Amino acid sequence: QVQLVEAGGGSVQAGGSLRLSCAVFGYTYDDYCLGWFRQGPGKEREGVAGLYTGGGSTYYADSVKGRFTISQDNTKNTLYLQMNSLKPEDTAMYYCAADLLCGGGSWAAGLVDTHFGYWGQGTQVTVSS
Repeated sequence: QVQLVEAGGGSVQAGGSLRLSCAVFGYTYDDYCLGWFRQGPGKEREGVAGLYTGGGSTYYADSVKGRFTISQDNTKNTLYLQMNSLKPEDTAMYYCAADLLCGGGSWAAGLVDTHFGYWGQGTQVTVSS
């Protein structure tokens, strides 16, 4: 059973930084896709950043390009999201998710949440102005 556990959320002032982490348990087979999603108050869930573990290809939503960086550790068991220059509109619950069938990490369709079958419990990020 695949489990994802996020950590690293918190409260920060605008312009500050946070790093989220996502530990992946229970899957050590083929390469797959990992993604960060977020859902702010009264908003729909949004795909923020994605990464393919088998080569590191990445995807970023336009709203976070140049500010957020997704990465993985050498064991491929931990995913990170470095968030810099945070804005109040980045306030949201952030979720890590895994798509075990993504087959190569083509991000042509962006981050499609229905493709991700495994989700963490979420970690709250609050950015004050």
